[in-house]
Amino acid sequence: MRIKEGIGDILQSVPLNGVILVFSHSFLQLNTIFISIIIEAVPFIIIGVFISAIIQMFVTDSLLARIVPKNRIGSVVFGTCMGSLFPACECGIVPITERLVKKKVPLHAAIAFMLAGPIINPVVLFATYIAFGSSWQMVFYRAGLAIAVSIAVGILVSYLFPENQLRDYVDKKIEKYHLHHDEAAASERISFIEKFKGTMDHAIDEFFSVGKYLVFGAFIAAAMQTYIKQSILLSFANTPFTAILVMMILAFIMSLCSEADAFVASSFRSTFPPGPLTAFLVFGAMVDIKNLIMMLSTFKKKFVAVLITLIFVCVFAGALLI
Repeated sequence: MRIKEGIGDILQSVPLNGVILVFSHSFLQLNTIFISIIIEAVPFIIIGVFISAIIQMFVTDSLLARIVPKNRIGSVVFGTCMGSLFPACECGIVPITERLVKKKVPLHAAIAFMLAGPIINPVVLFATYIAFGSSWQMVFYRAGLAIAVSIAVGILVSYLFPENQLRDYVDKKIEKYHLHHDEAAASERISFIEKFKGTMDHAIDEFFSVGKYLVFGAFIAAAMQTYIKQSILLSFANTPFTAILVMMILAFIMSLCSEADAFVASSFRSTFPPGPLTAFLVFGAMVDIKNLIMMLSTFKKKFVAVLITLIFVCVFAGALLI
């Protein structure tokens, strides 16, 4: 009886209105972050799926075979440099990468493109320049580390995974305008109008296919940002090792688009030196929660695990040298 009475006294002493207020405040914060991530990411998802659809309908296997270098290192460097031509952030880069692999682009070249594309494109580099007070230092650090990591990881992937690593159900998807496979769909026998219509339909199908993973990933990212305090992570940033680790974890949790993350990173300039800030800008653009969900939906789990490990080690080691 005394135990029950004690529990009753504790429950009576808890201000119910205060609990409801705290819960409603945290829920509103989660909702705000969730919606902001979706709004921020959707335009780049649209860009990504349209580029993917254009590649599907207009680019032939033979064309890619001619322009992609045959040797290992050359194809990785080509894939890395190709990222500067596509202004796609990490939100929409996975569908493009999937399409390139299906078009018989070597896996290591496509992965190098996937890692470098969200960072070295002109839009992101200009945003970084503006965010850090019109200074080129962080632009060079970010672009340099991204290129180095993309090439290193691409070469390692070429040795570890020489075969296609797309998930089986992705390879077997039936696409409406996939006539006689990719080559026929992009051939001159199909009129431009039919190709344009196929591009639109393919982009819509791809958007809804990728979109559900974006929503799931954005919810997880919003929940972690709401209920895990940044002050807890920052309290561990006492040495270069822990500072870099903390900033990489923050980048993963916050799941910012690469076009916006530089403005967040610049707010930590008084707390962290360039090395941890560069790790934040590079790792977050290569791996975050929503991106991870999309990769798991596209590639085999073992491949994703090894890929993230390689990225983590390369970014960490590179940031230590800055």
